Amino acid sequence: MARLVLAPTILMSLVFVYGFIVLTAFLSLTESRMMPRFEYAGFGQYTALFGLDRWWTAAANLGIFGGLFILLCLAIGLSIAILLDQRIRAEGALRAIYLYPMALSFIVTGAAWKWILNPGLGLEKMLHDWGFVNARLDWLVDSDMAIYTVVIAGVWQSSGFVMALFLAGLRGVDDAIIKAAMVDGASLPTIYLRIVIPALRPVFFSVLLVLSHIAIKSFDLVMALTAGGPGTSSDVPAIFMYQFSFTRGQLGLGAASAMMMLATVLAVLVPLMYLETKGARHGR
Repeated sequence: MARLVLAPTILMSLVFVYGFIVLTAFLSLTESRMMPRFEYAGFGQYTALFGLDRWWTAAANLGIFGGLFILLCLAIGLSIAILLDQRIRAEGALRAIYLYPMALSFIVTGAAWKWILNPGLGLEKMLHDWGFVNARLDWLVDSDMAIYTVVIAGVWQSSGFVMALFLAGLRGVDDAIIKAAMVDGASLPTIYLRIVIPALRPVFFSVLLVLSHIAIKSFDLVMALTAGGPGTSSDVPAIFMYQFSFTRGQLGLGAASAMMMLATVLAVLVPLMYLETKGARHGR
């Protein structure tokens, strides 16, 4: 009965996940343009991809966005979780406030932050109306700063989710260990640094996996906030793949970029899984 219940899910996963991965990999080795062509043509699409300055711009932006997004979400989420773990007053209300952004879609988040950071009607205009006429928050129209607006919006939405995961992990730490450390004279910061945070290793693994996945496949947030602009200054691989595949009629090149995104996911996933399984085998 268990196999019968699981069979449809397994079959759909094989077809609609792994089957389409194989199809995309094959299309990246063809000269497909507007329509798929199933004639093998070698690695020419990858050569063309690596020769495009726009691809390297998108890859660099992914590095900036992904690195800052993951680090800031980890730092803010863990800090808020430790604060709430002190059993402070109105913990439930604060937890709900921090979690609320996660209930929104990235499209809504991008649109909201686009209004907030719009120089003509957002924070900059408010500061000017208050008399701070030299204040500048025009990052949306600044090609050097546009990618950082995506970081701000992404961190605002996802740090509450990270907080929830860390808070669940903190509540799972054995209180007896903490009380024993306090009896031995350990201060609260030492207890967290030496005992509690190292015990959250599985949570760190899960958080890094989820955040890396969100960062690499980021599309809707960037499209709603900057649309990859000004110019291509905030372009990311997901936007590159979509535009070349479906608006520029270069399906083979878009498939090659999609495979490079998959390779990036695997480059993050495989080491994390190896470290986690290695730690589990050694009882850490």
